[in-house]
Amino acid sequence: MALPPADEVGDFNQQQTNNQKTKYNMAKVNVRPLGDRVLVQHVEEAEVKKGGIIIPDTAKEKPQEGKIIALGTGKRDEDGKIIPFVVKVGDKVLVSKYGGTEIKIDGESYLIMREDDILGIIG
Repeated sequence: MALPPADEVGDFNQQQTNNQKTKYNMAKVNVRPLGDRVLVQHVEEAEVKKGGIIIPDTAKEKPQEGKIIALGTGKRDEDGKIIPFVVKVGDKVLVSKYGGTEIKIDGESYLIMREDDILGIIG
């Protein structure tokens, strides 16, 4: 088996480095959930104006869709083994309206919640 020329290997390594950068640039949040908790960012729905009436932010319902930003370390069973997460980073999920703990980081609103509080994965 022949090895690729050195310039092609360099291109591959550069391409791999670029892929790693884009993968981790999705969210720059300095919060890492613990245990079976996940960090969810609200996905804002498009504002709909019916009949020219503008609904103030305080009267709007809380969004029920979110995007997984970070995963915790995992839940442990009785034997101490880590149970893997069902969701993964980047999944669009359906969450309960008042579930989790709301936090604000750099003006952005996030939820920290247990994986069990996620109602389902969208798409």
